[in-house]
Amino acid sequence: MCGIVAAVAERNIVPVLIEGLMKLEYRGYDSAGLALLTPALMRLRSVGRVAELAALAAGQEAHHGIAHTRWATHGVPSERNAHPHVSAGLAVVHNGIIENYAELKRELTAGGYEFTSDTDTEVIAHLIRHTLRTTPDLFQAVRQATARLVGAYAIAVLQEGSGGIIVARHGAPLLLGLGEDGNYAASDASALLQVTRRMIYLEDGDVAELRRDAVRIAGADGRTLSVPADRPVHESSLCADDVELGDYTHYMQKEIFEQPQALAATLEMIGGAQTLTPNLFGVAAPQMLNGVRSVLILACGTSYHAGLVARYWIEQLAGIVCSVEIASEYRYRVSVPDPEQLVVAISQSGETADTLASVKHARALGMGRTLAICNVPESAIVRECALRFLTRAGPEIGVASTKAFTTQLAALFLLAVTLAKQAGRLTPAQEAGHLTALRHLPVAVQKVLALEPEIKVWAARFADKQHALFLGRGHHYPIALEGALKLKEISYIHAEGYPAGELKHGPLALVDKDMPVISIAPNDALLEKLKSNLKEVAARGGELYVFADADSAVDQEAGVHVLRLPEHYGLLSPVLHVVPLQLLSYHAALVKGTDVDKPRNLAKSVTVE
Repeated sequence: MCGIVAAVAERNIVPVLIEGLMKLEYRGYDSAGLALLTPALMRLRSVGRVAELAALAAGQEAHHGIAHTRWATHGVPSERNAHPHVSAGLAVVHNGIIENYAELKRELTAGGYEFTSDTDTEVIAHLIRHTLRTTPDLFQAVRQATARLVGAYAIAVLQEGSGGIIVARHGAPLLLGLGEDGNYAASDASALLQVTRRMIYLEDGDVAELRRDAVRIAGADGRTLSVPADRPVHESSLCADDVELGDYTHYMQKEIFEQPQALAATLEMIGGAQTLTPNLFGVAAPQMLNGVRSVLILACGTSYHAGLVARYWIEQLAGIVCSVEIASEYRYRVSVPDPEQLVVAISQSGETADTLASVKHARALGMGRTLAICNVPESAIVRECALRFLTRAGPEIGVASTKAFTTQLAALFLLAVTLAKQAGRLTPAQEAGHLTALRHLPVAVQKVLALEPEIKVWAARFADKQHALFLGRGHHYPIALEGALKLKEISYIHAEGYPAGELKHGPLALVDKDMPVISIAPNDALLEKLKSNLKEVAARGGELYVFADADSAVDQEAGVHVLRLPEHYGLLSPVLHVVPLQLLSYHAALVKGTDVDKPRNLAKSVTVE
């Protein structure tokens, strides 16, 4: 959520700022703005899409500028609350939340500073200006001012008469881009691919100065850092085509159909392997995974659902107790730490604020066996954890996660099998069978995608519905949760996921002809139990939509619609069964005419609590 782009260059940087903001639109926002030195400070802001800001900025030229897309946390979406915020000749853009802003605002108001917005960010602008009274150097003033901030921030600061731009971060992502004709900063690498692929990822407490021909970085202790010794320069593996829409109508559609390739890339390292090794998760993994007594998975949203599936796999295959916690709740309760427990953090972006904070909390409790499953190599969560597994899904732009989820499942299955092997619960034949199933997974998903025409027909029947119920049993119950989440995220149809056995304990009271019931019916040990649950729905006049395996004995009849997946896939069946649910949600949203890639009120990267 929110996005920052900053530029100091020989070229006109206005197109760079606008293009950068457009690349960050997927993160979610409600307003946009920029500040330029022309040479006086010029500020332009708009509510709505970046295209409106682009129209305002048409024809402007500058060599120094900062830009921002805002997702409202303090104050309603409006021009007065849009960034940048200014104090005299100084402008600030900010991602994050300042927790002590009210206290600072009272202090600054008493000192004669006038506030014109409802945001916490305006406090930063006035605080830096106030600090400049006694510390006239902007770099040092930003260092001193940010030392007083409590909370999360990534900021960029522009001042009239200054030859550079100052940026700083704590708890929110920010990186530098080193270009041929200037230097840049952004909250996401995708914003800078247009000008450079050479990136420096700032760490908590870093303050940096961007000038046309140089960058200067100071660490949290104030020491000047050297590049690349202290802050290495990374060559981004992304390219501009990775974040282009291509021939697809929406990014979500593109990402659904990229899942076979994403899975193949994620599983590439086992392509020719005869056996699994713990080193898949890092050089320290053999020692760190040895003797693991239990597993704790920390995640939010879709990643949490992936963790719920993994619990079934880990306990069944490895015989190890596994718990899954919503990251935003974990660190606010009293828990019992176990230094022999493996803590697994799952995040697409690697910057999810609650998940990052929960990992830090676990480490503070003495739990040092930490593993990040993530899609972004240089993200904060990856750097925070001792072990890592990169899912290699590529950029995911659509707010509703698809390919990140299925690649997370593949990574978690690899973890479950690896832990089973470490625990001595895996025969060579079983290991070979799991490897074969994983290698075939991209092909199996491709076959499921071929069902899209039939799923479109089902989706058309959902357009006038207000509610939907998703049912699953066993390790498909989390897939029901995920299907419901996808439908509510992008179509705004209220949907809930339930274990099918819980129907008679409450949800059955809601079932009638106007509430579609979507069920996942793989041919597994719980199929007969599930069929009994489906009969309960049919007896109440409910309309059933059943995603079954090719050999699942579920018959199509009046009020019961059955769509059969090409093959049964055993333990990995959840990976296949989630794909038609993604397509169902996507096409239901198309029929309803909602903004598929940018659903209201939501953001892609949740970098604040």
